[in-house]
Amino acid sequence: MKMKIRKGDRVRVMRGDEADKNKVGEVIRVLPKENRVVVQGVNLVKKHQKQQQTGGGKTIPSGIREFEAPIHASNVMVVDREGEREARATRRASRAKTEEPVKPAAKRAAGKKEAEATAEPKAKKAAEAKKPATKKAAKADEGAGE
Repeated sequence: MKMKIRKGDRVRVMRGDEADKNKVGEVIRVLPKENRVVVQGVNLVKKHQKQQQTGGGKTIPSGIREFEAPIHASNVMVVDREGEREARATRRASRAKTEEPVKPAAKRAAGKKEAEATAEPKAKKAAEAKKPATKKAAKADEGAGE
């Protein structure tokens, strides 16, 4: 199934640990095969790690790592950036405003007005191109015509 949440979206945690409920954070990573997302500052877990030797002679030190674990995508809801409230209602409202029904006659009239508006500047530019730019150029043109 296609994920509706993308990296960089602001989301609110709706279900889960009491400490994480109603927290708002940015999606750091999306795992579409598992239908999970990683949200910044939410579902922090600690992992005790042994010292490890990796290829190339580098070593990873031992210690307690704290990181964000993935949570299921159904437990989060996309929110607006400015209001920190549910984005579903605002998206519907903005879509309804942009999808106002336009009558075919009104479309044609609007198209004619746009065509006229673009034609006027072109006509002005053509007239200006025929006129000499300076008085010296105008005198030179008069002298050349005789």
